[in-house]
Amino acid sequence: MSSFPAKGTRFTETLERLPSAQKSAKGAPAYSRFVNRRAGGYLAAAAYHLGRTPNQVSAISAAFTFTGIAVIALAPPVPVTGFAVCLALVAGYAFDAADGQLARLRGGGSLAGEWLDHVIDALKIATLHLSVLVSAYRFSDLPKGFLLVPIGFSVVASVQFFALILNEQLRHRAGAARLPGGKPSPVRSLLVVPTDYGVLCLGFALLGFPAVFEPLYGLLFAANAAFLAAALPKWYRDARGLARQNGPGQEGPA
Repeated sequence: MSSFPAKGTRFTETLERLPSAQKSAKGAPAYSRFVNRRAGGYLAAAAYHLGRTPNQVSAISAAFTFTGIAVIALAPPVPVTGFAVCLALVAGYAFDAADGQLARLRGGGSLAGEWLDHVIDALKIATLHLSVLVSAYRFSDLPKGFLLVPIGFSVVASVQFFALILNEQLRHRAGAARLPGGKPSPVRSLLVVPTDYGVLCLGFALLGFPAVFEPLYGLLFAANAAFLAAALPKWYRDARGLARQNGPGQEGPA
């Protein structure tokens, strides 16, 4: 498919195509599902009409995200800092949702583009909480024990990201027919809101109000750690189930 829409194609017509360019919403938390994916859709449609590539959109996402992360570590946590960080991270997340939708509007993405997207995500997850660690060390009056919270959050977020990507790859390897079915649950989307990266991005708007941000950040860490502790056994059982479906000799490491 061409990088540009067909001559005469209207923006609204491109928007109408977006549902067919969406990934499944199954398991997605509420902000990511109802807000960020829609914002990414509008950005994807605009990029499509401008003839932009998914990799260019990924680069814009990275620029916003890593600017926000750098500001967390380098600037004192005053209100204007928090608002700037929040805007940068929210914009970066919206463009992150746009690159995949743009790829599907253009007829499908590339393996190199998928690699780039995942590497940017991995770097984002690895550095975001470390920037909070640096900020807390430089500017916070809390006991030094608080520094364990961003360290723990970084570990939890990295393990969760890797496990989710691995789950997707194992299911793909086992065959598309074995992907879990059923409609996405709005109730579940709301229940897992504390694990939503978008909610974390919004939370940085309070960075300049440490008495509010630090307890909120600690609660989000606790919620993500509890979710991961509950999810890992289930994901392991799912992987064993896929292995059994593939026949004997598939349950151990390669």
